[in-house]
Amino acid sequence: MSMSQLLGLLRVHIHRGVNLAIRDLRSSDPYVIIRMGKQKLKTRAVKKNLNPVWDEDLTLSVVEPLPVRLAVYDRDLFSADDKMGDAEFDFTPFLEAVRMRFDDIPDNTIITTVKPTRTNCLAEESYITWIDGRVVQNMVLRLRNVECGEVEVKLSWIDVSGCRNK
Repeated sequence: MSMSQLLGLLRVHIHRGVNLAIRDLRSSDPYVIIRMGKQKLKTRAVKKNLNPVWDEDLTLSVVEPLPVRLAVYDRDLFSADDKMGDAEFDFTPFLEAVRMRFDDIPDNTIITTVKPTRTNCLAEESYITWIDGRVVQNMVLRLRNVECGEVEVKLSWIDVSGCRNK
């Protein structure tokens, strides 16, 4: 992968899980894996918690805006880790906002609102906002293929071209 192809780095802050499914006797030891293309990153497991706070940043190199897939698993010591649902998000609207090049807009200005649809995994409206001189998107993703659970994430962009002054 040459640097000329690299658009930038997508920082995915995995904040927390809400009302995750029980996969052990009374609880689960959940962790998150995110994938984009051939890249795969994971958080640590949080022991015995259906509302875990991971508070971890995972950074993906973006060459093209492929969908990001997120999956939650229950870590098991003696058997295969159980899947606790998955979600997918498209960060094209976020990337479009990053490319808009804002200068004189007030902090916490909402640039775009992404509404939940049948084709995305949003549990509620997602706001793409200008915060501290950068574009940020907060998302609550409803997990699919599972009885319950949501994961809260925040996207931010790291420009690697070096040509953009803050």
